Amino acid sequence: MDNLLNDEMVGQIKGVFAQMKEPVQILFFGSEGNCDYCGDTHQLLEEVAAIDSRIGLSKYDLTSDAEVAKKFSIDKAPGIVIAGKDGDQVLDFGIQYSGVPSGHEFSTLINDIILVSGRDSGLSPAVREYLKKIDKPLHMQVFVTPTCPYCPRAVILAHQMAMENPGMIRAEGVEATEFPELASTYGVSGVPQTTINAGAGTVIGVVPENQLLIEIKRALAN
Repeated sequence: MDNLLNDEMVGQIKGVFAQMKEPVQILFFGSEGNCDYCGDTHQLLEEVAAIDSRIGLSKYDLTSDAEVAKKFSIDKAPGIVIAGKDGDQVLDFGIQYSGVPSGHEFSTLINDIILVSGRDSGLSPAVREYLKKIDKPLHMQVFVTPTCPYCPRAVILAHQMAMENPGMIRAEGVEATEFPELASTYGVSGVPQTTINAGAGTVIGVVPENQLLIEIKRALAN
């Protein structure tokens, strides 16, 4: 089986991973059933995890490991959780991706690993303060496609926000072409589109953190 990453890419990623601070655990959720991209996704994650010893990878099945999937709120395959690792403990930051992170979305995967390893969202103090106080579930689904150069920024922003209050906030990148029914349900006609709490709020395009926060507040008030 041919590698998905060539030597040049591995070298570049190794350079990026040099800035990692804390260990990261990637959880992969596949499905024995109808899952066209599960094989490629798992292979890609294996190759990425092999680049740095601080990255762990565990493999689960949506059906046979239903309890684990439920614990991490994973309901799609391929599903990815980028978590922190502290000894034997997996630290869930609410950072997820549904689909294969290919094309421009590969940079999202790499950036997520750096984000989680740093254990710091990098958001402004005012935004952090508001997010930490959220006391009802917030689920952001950022619909993307591999050919969209702006999409990674939208996914990363949602993931940064989840880090501030992972018990309440879950942020999920969703590959729109792999999950067309879901994209259709939320009227996705262009990407990136951030759908908040199953359509209570919607943001089209890449927006600054303050603007996304306004839409989150509006959605939570509904």
